[in-house]
Amino acid sequence: MPTLSSELVQRLYRTPPEKFVAARDAAVAEARRAGDAAGARQIARLKRPTVAAWLVNLLALERPELVADLAQLAEALRTAQRDLKGPKLRELSAQRRAVVAALVAEVRRIAARTPDAPSGGKLPLGEVEATLNAALADAEVAEQVRAGTLLRAVHYAGFGEVPRPQLRLVTGGAEEPPRAPDRAAERAGERRARDERAAERAARAEREKRRRALERELASARTELGRAEKELDGATAAERDGVAALDEIEAELAELERRRAAAEQELSRSRLARRGAERSLTAARRRAGEVEAAIEALDAEEEDVAGGDGEAH
Repeated sequence: MPTLSSELVQRLYRTPPEKFVAARDAAVAEARRAGDAAGARQIARLKRPTVAAWLVNLLALERPELVADLAQLAEALRTAQRDLKGPKLRELSAQRRAVVAALVAEVRRIAARTPDAPSGGKLPLGEVEATLNAALADAEVAEQVRAGTLLRAVHYAGFGEVPRPQLRLVTGGAEEPPRAPDRAAERAGERRARDERAAERAARAEREKRRRALERELASARTELGRAEKELDGATAAERDGVAALDEIEAELAELERRRAAAEQELSRSRLARRGAERSLTAARRRAGEVEAAIEALDAEEEDVAGGDGEAH
């Protein structure tokens, strides 16, 4: 059976949820007019995503390079769990929070420039964040996020097996019936959960051992965390009011190039403005000199008239 083109699927899943059904029906009608009855049936099976899933789809379709980083970070986290590396696991967990926060901020920026997207205060960013965390916890979820065809958000806390019925991957073919529970996957999930608990016990023991030496560092980290949270709150409010928060620009190398280009454009505009101001200043000085000269000439003329009147008397 022929499969749907990825371009058509992506176009439909870029469509806002409230317009999805109409766009899908139009695609079905177009396929029927083209004589593609099988394609029309496949298109008709496509399901409308929730708003949160649609936002994640937009992120995957517009910034695939950022979503691809999730897989690398997820693998590093799983390796640290298997090896029971407490310090490395904490470091990666902090990196996970930073990456997810950056991706949520990018979703907010994408929504701000996307027609028909909810306003900043109505964006379901909590569901978006939960889905991205689930993608970090499970490679299969990460792959479905990367495909950009999610139907609903995933809510998951911690690492291990993710509840799969909350996600579907649209491939363009017929919808597969629910599969029987995968016992091997369940056992693997249990092993991962045991590994996680063991890693946490090891990390807790190490924390107790090093607590005295880390008190100052912990206080500094908490201060920095509070500062970062305030900064994030301020940036969120600014974006909700339509202000482009430059201080939220991501630390990723791809974003650095964009920042450099934006700074160069701003510098160019500033230089043009300065040159215009210099020309205006020169013109103003010249005009002021001309007016002063005219006033002096008028004063001299009045003195001559006054002197003439005196002589006449």
